[in-house]
Amino acid sequence: MMKFFFMLLFMIPLSLKKNMFWLNQVMYFMVMLIFILNFSFNYMWMNLSYSFGVDLLSYIMIILTIWICSLMIMASEKLYKMNYYYNMFMLILLILMISLILAFSSMNLFIFYLFFELSLIPTLILIIGWGYQPERIQAGVYLLFYTMFASLPMMISIFYYYENFNSLDYYYFIDMNYLFMYLSMNFVFLIKMPMYFVHLWLPKAHVEAPVSGSMILAGIMLKLGGYGFMRLMKMFMYIGQNINFMFVIISMMGGMIISLMCIRQIDIKSLIAYSSVAHMGLVLSGIMTMNYWGMSGAFLMMIAHGLCSSGLFCLANISYERLNSRNLFLNKGLINLMPSMSMWWFLFSACNMSAPPSLNLLGEIMLINSTLMWSMWNMFSLMFMLFFSAVYSLYLYSFSQHGKLSVSIHSFSNGYIREFLLLILHWLPLNMLIFKSEYFIQWV
Repeated sequence: MMKFFFMLLFMIPLSLKKNMFWLNQVMYFMVMLIFILNFSFNYMWMNLSYSFGVDLLSYIMIILTIWICSLMIMASEKLYKMNYYYNMFMLILLILMISLILAFSSMNLFIFYLFFELSLIPTLILIIGWGYQPERIQAGVYLLFYTMFASLPMMISIFYYYENFNSLDYYYFIDMNYLFMYLSMNFVFLIKMPMYFVHLWLPKAHVEAPVSGSMILAGIMLKLGGYGFMRLMKMFMYIGQNINFMFVIISMMGGMIISLMCIRQIDIKSLIAYSSVAHMGLVLSGIMTMNYWGMSGAFLMMIAHGLCSSGLFCLANISYERLNSRNLFLNKGLINLMPSMSMWWFLFSACNMSAPPSLNLLGEIMLINSTLMWSMWNMFSLMFMLFFSAVYSLYLYSFSQHGKLSVSIHSFSNGYIREFLLLILHWLPLNMLIFKSEYFIQWV
């Protein structure tokens, strides 16, 4: 792993050179290819060095990180064209990617915590530096303080655990039967996912962030919470069986309420952000059931949501660059102006409502099985969530693509090849990975 990190560090001078925007893009794909050659086929740790190594869970998360980061460059061509501090942007992006890869590949809880917190800073700079509206400062503060508020108890509980058991390595974890430890360790992940009640920072951050910020938030940052739960749940097996029902209830009811809220959004980005909260509520419920189907389904859903949500944010940005508005009342009748882009809107909306053959479908089937095995009462909220996910996805598609054109549109251009490539690179893995879905359920 250390060789891989040093290779990433050598990309820093490249990001600072003038007119190297697209070479950076190519280098990210090269890094992706090199990493794929070391594929981890099972649950065992490999590429061990110092406190770093990868098993199948962290391996696929790192691949997703590099993939989304490379697509972020492709989506942000406007910065390059406007010469809007794009070298600084590349540097921030590289630091963010390295911190996320280090967080996912660490085998030690404190090192994971360290890079988990470090990844906040580049995200904050992305939102405040390249965001669109003046409220981005407030959104950045929300993002920072929500996470920082919960991360201090986690740090103290990590020190307490080390004081008592002398090791923070994942494979030496001992069952902890303390309610205080359970809450202080896991509360930061509940905020990061985010769970209903502590989700308020997410729609705000998404709406104010540039397209690259939204992509990394939806694609990777939310997954850090699920990843942390998957690693730590074996510490809390006993107490989890007694207290997890509370979080399942909150997630299920919250998912239902958020699905209803999606239907009354008029900002495209806001709608996609709220749908993320509903999907991650389902993921959290799957993890909290603490069974094999739940864990595997949550993992699948996290990968699927990362690609699907990121693709939807790209589509929202493509419309925003043409109309300078994300309002659904102005983004109407786009099928007349961009018919080929309308197909992509349909494909991603279909994936968002878990139509086959997307990974979302497989993840949702496993999560439905898991939550219903755990309690049949979940049937009611699941029924509402699945129905309304179809409703708001179709609402997003039909409202933006059909209807009369806005009178404010004077000149327009159809999609560029770069934009179609960007969308294809989101859609292909999302729909093709289902053919090799066994890799997503072998890590448990």
